[in-house]
Amino acid sequence: MNYTTQMDAASKGIVTPQMQDVLDRESITKEKLLQLMSEGKIAIPANKNHKNLRGIGIGTGLTTKVNVNLGVSEDCYNLDMEMKKVNAAIEMKTDAIMDLSTFGNTQAFRKKLVETSPVMLGTVPIYDTVTQFKDKPIKDITVDEWFEIAEKHANDGIDFLTIHAGLTRVVVERIKKNMRLTHVVSRGGSILMEWMEENNAENPFYEYFDRLLDICVKYDVTISIGDGLRPGSLKDSTDAPQIQELIFLGELTKQAWARKVQVMIEGPGHVPLNEIVTNMQIQKKLCHGAPFYVLGPLVTDIAPGYDHITSAIGGAIAASNGADFLCYVTPAEHLRLPDLDDMKEGIIASRIAAHAADIALGIPGAMDWDNAMSKARHDMDWKAQIELAIDPVKAKEYRESAAPLDEDVCSMCGDFCAIKRSNKVLEGKE
Repeated sequence: MNYTTQMDAASKGIVTPQMQDVLDRESITKEKLLQLMSEGKIAIPANKNHKNLRGIGIGTGLTTKVNVNLGVSEDCYNLDMEMKKVNAAIEMKTDAIMDLSTFGNTQAFRKKLVETSPVMLGTVPIYDTVTQFKDKPIKDITVDEWFEIAEKHANDGIDFLTIHAGLTRVVVERIKKNMRLTHVVSRGGSILMEWMEENNAENPFYEYFDRLLDICVKYDVTISIGDGLRPGSLKDSTDAPQIQELIFLGELTKQAWARKVQVMIEGPGHVPLNEIVTNMQIQKKLCHGAPFYVLGPLVTDIAPGYDHITSAIGGAIAASNGADFLCYVTPAEHLRLPDLDDMKEGIIASRIAAHAADIALGIPGAMDWDNAMSKARHDMDWKAQIELAIDPVKAKEYRESAAPLDEDVCSMCGDFCAIKRSNKVLEGKE
């Protein structure tokens, strides 16, 4: 039986190789997976031209996934370093990689990324359009050129495209009537807003959304509908422009599903702790249960250099209340292009947040990892503790940096080790 997209296959009861990958990894039945995919509540981004892809599911009932952003800029153009980041991210068990390059031969890097990566890949074609037509003012970029670059990314094998299709003229008017502290912090959103205002025209990806869907059906590309008006400060969180755009995102979601195109919805951003649950509930309601992809959210604006922590706090709360996919944030956020160490810190912080949410959600098997670690601590089995750590390399470095006299304990407690003493009293262990 033939199918056009993963969603189309699910609606026909066909289990694709990518679906089987998900079934092998997750605690979900075949019947439930097919049902939720046909309803749009689970997506498996899987471009037909990404040949070495391992299928990874995002959505209801599945483990929370983590994305890594990387790519070059004019100020930091080092493709070898970006490939080191790619390989390190895969080793550190990221679920997705987004290439946000804005300078140089972007297609050559993108193709190498597709050849290398077994995890799903995303891009923002809007960035690349401006990069490829850099000699043109943004207002002179044509509708055909916006779509030309989007299709080029799809043809190259990118699994999900972030497209800010919900930033309409209505939404721009809503911004003008509800001025923000940090205005528009989405690069793609600000580029499109400039194009729309200078041409007195509608967002081309909204006006010609069916043209975008044609590309997605042709290559089986998932649309990650970008939130051009995600809040860039706590003060702007959950405001009228953000919610107005979200209404349009929900309408576009239904339009995409009618063509059997998979959708993810991108979300905030900077959100106070007390508004995170509300944001998750509003998104799931307005966007009909589509998988939700959040940047953080960051729960305070005052921590440059530590935003991987502010993000992990928000991400754990968001994912335990409906978010399905966390975009990592590094210590370099708001400051510079992340280096390799920044990327590692960001991945681990987001993976901790994702795992904490999976435990809170009662995802089958999530707690097994923690129980195994606790058993190793009870047994004072340091080798097992290091192997079970989410970052074994760092755990081993810390352990070896201050070796105790008694190898059974650590250098903090030494002979006062509570576990060693309680094991002796309660179990008769020496």
